[in-house]
Amino acid sequence: MSLPIYQVDAFTSEKFKGNPAAIMPLPYWLDDATLQSIAMENNLSETAFFVAIESGYELRWFTPSVEVDLCGHATLASAHVLFEHLACQEQQIIFHTRSGELRVQRSDGGITLDFPAASLVPAEVDGRISKALGAEALAASADHGALMMVYLFENEAQVAALRPDFRALLQTGDYAVIATAAGDHVDFVSRFFGPQVGIDEDPVTGSAHCLLTPFWAQRLGKNHLQARQISARGGDLSCELGDGRVMITGSALTFMQGTVTGFE
Repeated sequence: MSLPIYQVDAFTSEKFKGNPAAIMPLPYWLDDATLQSIAMENNLSETAFFVAIESGYELRWFTPSVEVDLCGHATLASAHVLFEHLACQEQQIIFHTRSGELRVQRSDGGITLDFPAASLVPAEVDGRISKALGAEALAASADHGALMMVYLFENEAQVAALRPDFRALLQTGDYAVIATAAGDHVDFVSRFFGPQVGIDEDPVTGSAHCLLTPFWAQRLGKNHLQARQISARGGDLSCELGDGRVMITGSALTFMQGTVTGFE
């Protein structure tokens, strides 16, 4: 048996930008070890798998080393595959995931993800993290459930100049770190460092904006925000804070499609 696979660049309208994800529609669930091995073989920040059910699709995400609870760019890429390659005629797709029911719909700006907003609490700036990042943060906040921390820096140039020591960052604990600052041309910019989940720097991280959107909405006093993740590839996101939800809109395009062989 051969299975289809797509590689999609998410949160961009240009090839070789945004965050690439591998997407595999499945007729039924393969065993977890096989899913993890496929993700390792793909060696992208995320591989997403989905299976059709009566009320939508079950969706799971894997880094090369672990299954994760939430991934924005691979959800956007999965919806793109359904809309563009699998003849999905619905305006809205319902994904059933480890983070609950996620609704994704076509919109004027591309594809909009309806994700849960994070519950952020103030945190101490950890000197070990600042040293590993190579700069001192102004403030920190944490989402203990998602095991992510937001580190606020003075300006966009400081975030762009960070050159993390990923081995040292891994030794600081279980939390991935989101570095952020007000943007020069957008409301805010960010970078995401996650050696704890096998991703030293993620090109564009939709799930991080579940933290960043409420964080910046409070600081800037507005709920509609334009964001850019300033990794080497870079990506653009439109974010809106609702009642306990974050709407994240972005574009996607297919880079490659093929088949995975060798399944019985």
